[in-house]
Amino acid sequence: MSAVEANFDGLIGPTHNYGGLSDGNLASAKNSGAVSNPREAALQGLKKMRMMVSAGLVQGVLPPQPRPDDWTFIDTRLIGGHTAFDAKRDIPAAAAIDPRLLKIAYSASPMWAANAATVSPSADTADGELKLTAANLTTMLHRSFEPQMTAEILRQVFRSASPAPAARIFPALHAHPDYADEGAANHVRLCRAHGEPGVEIFVYGRRAGEAAAGFPARQTREASEAIARAHQLRPERTVFLKQSSAAIAAGAFHNDVVCVGALETLFFHEEAFEDTSAALEQIRRAGDGLFDLRPVMVPSEEVPLTDAISSYLFNSQLVEWPDEDRLVLVAPTETRDTPSTASYCEALVAGNGPIGRVEYVDVRQSMRNGGGPACLRLRVVLTDEERGLVHPGVLLNGDKIDRLQEVVSLTYRDRLAPSDFADPDFAVEALEAYEAIVAALDLPSLA
Repeated sequence: MSAVEANFDGLIGPTHNYGGLSDGNLASAKNSGAVSNPREAALQGLKKMRMMVSAGLVQGVLPPQPRPDDWTFIDTRLIGGHTAFDAKRDIPAAAAIDPRLLKIAYSASPMWAANAATVSPSADTADGELKLTAANLTTMLHRSFEPQMTAEILRQVFRSASPAPAARIFPALHAHPDYADEGAANHVRLCRAHGEPGVEIFVYGRRAGEAAAGFPARQTREASEAIARAHQLRPERTVFLKQSSAAIAAGAFHNDVVCVGALETLFFHEEAFEDTSAALEQIRRAGDGLFDLRPVMVPSEEVPLTDAISSYLFNSQLVEWPDEDRLVLVAPTETRDTPSTASYCEALVAGNGPIGRVEYVDVRQSMRNGGGPACLRLRVVLTDEERGLVHPGVLLNGDKIDRLQEVVSLTYRDRLAPSDFADPDFAVEALEAYEAIVAALDLPSLA
């Protein structure tokens, strides 16, 4: 069946900041408390989206979630016994009582759409239905407030309220450590062509109840198995792999920091999986008769694990580019600026392997918080019929990107310091910017 892989990027929100809230994310910790530039961040993301549109790829956008998040105030009782959030009353109180929770209420982390959901195309599911499960993101407090609104945004985008929805949207799994789920950041799909049946690979860091030393292992096998069951995936075409404990300890908080795949190609670091030989054998067995696996393993001798993580070599988009016979790696400029990864990429494209070109993009505002090009997008394979049911306001062309750039330039600040969170007027300003964005996308407000 004819199908395309669409990228739905999260539009970076007006409260983009360096809160340092993500344990195990080295970039987030390093830049904690720094002054951010929300306007530049969003414009960088839109520039990347424009590049994809100009290439002839299907590019969508997901709106930011409204911030400050009033549920942070209500769920943590920062409102002091009141039943509703009031910015002028509650924000100064939160700044005095618990500044960390105030940062959480302003977190712009939904911008990393790779954590929004796990996606199974209709070609893989037993009933032929495109399915998405919102991630519960239970490991990090600031992200645990996202899932309910994420599911609602996905319903709006994929129009699941219509008589013939493009997709079935499942709510997040129960928010318990045994079912910790981080979405597509720990999920890879391989296939011969996007519209053909493929193999879905779920990568987990621990089993339920397993104690984690050091940085948290954010994905459990039990969560991955539950999603695979809900999506009605064929067991023989579904693979569960253990992420390397060394990778997690080094700062690979998601599998997509050390691995990315597209079509028949799996591009990964030598230390990505606990048992590489067994992992490749499982994938080959599951894909037998469907595709011929093309593994590209980056040796530690050429790119040390620390360089792979700091440069975000693997947190790149691996894309089937129109009119090119080899895949294109859309990598952050940090990959180009790191000697070992720059050298490796030069040799990679000079060879005759499946990756023929590297396109470098500047997403430094996101990178300083630990999110590269791949973090910013959710991949969704769509048939022609499914694509026709997607909310048209979120499918981008040049004019829509122009409009979003205009909104960002008019409503976003170019400087945001931690002290600004204590100002109730900034809360009003941020919500006004959010309303302008959803209006530009012809979506209803969730504020």
